[in-house]
Amino acid sequence: MRLVSWNVNGIRAVMKKDFPASLDGMKTDVLCLQETKAQDDQVLEALQGIDGYHIYTNSAVKKGYSGTAILTKKEPLDVRFDLGIDEHDQEGRVIAAEFADYFLVTVYTPNSGSELKRLAYRQTWDADFLKYMKKLEKQKPVIVCGDLNVAHKDIDLARPKPNYNKSAGYMQEEIDGLDNIVGADFIDTFRHQKPDEIKYSWWSYRAGARVKNVGWRIDYFVISPALVDSIKNVDILNDVMGSDHCPVLLDLK
Repeated sequence: MRLVSWNVNGIRAVMKKDFPASLDGMKTDVLCLQETKAQDDQVLEALQGIDGYHIYTNSAVKKGYSGTAILTKKEPLDVRFDLGIDEHDQEGRVIAAEFADYFLVTVYTPNSGSELKRLAYRQTWDADFLKYMKKLEKQKPVIVCGDLNVAHKDIDLARPKPNYNKSAGYMQEEIDGLDNIVGADFIDTFRHQKPDEIKYSWWSYRAGARVKNVGWRIDYFVISPALVDSIKNVDILNDVMGSDHCPVLLDLK
């Protein structure tokens, strides 16, 4: 199985930037999308002509905001939406697809915002999402993928010192949230396989950041320990354009 996760920063926008060709090139069995920025019917309309996939979408109440989707060649046993907590379930941030051997969860974690106005909410989200992961794991192993909106360690962003405890995505409270996931025995697959590799998955649109590779690694595949021996390959697909994020990949044996 090849799994790919990609924050597309607008499904309608990315469709105008060679998305079908990018999808063909990735040869993925399952593609998880974040930040679709469209209602369910608009996502399906945008994806017309993308054949061979079952498509599941979760959109925000607010139009043109947030949203997630899963495209999968194999039909899941079950598909679930949201966390079941009203304050978290207005923005279309979570889809869980159940397969025979695991749950695959795509998530678009809330951003704390440029003025950190949502930092307190973000901490509540992180705690509740971890409880959700552990609840699923009681049934079968879990794969979580998506834009977690946090760089975990200094190695995961180009300029750690100026951003630490000043910028959304590298606040200690956000780092603690991912620490708690790892502390609950979930495994960051990229860092597990490539402990010293410097590679980023998001770049600001400002100041030519992508060309200069002044980026952040904030997109992840995180898995239950029971699946660690199934990891075949992990990668961050820097050459795939169309968004301010690039796709991340997990191949399972």
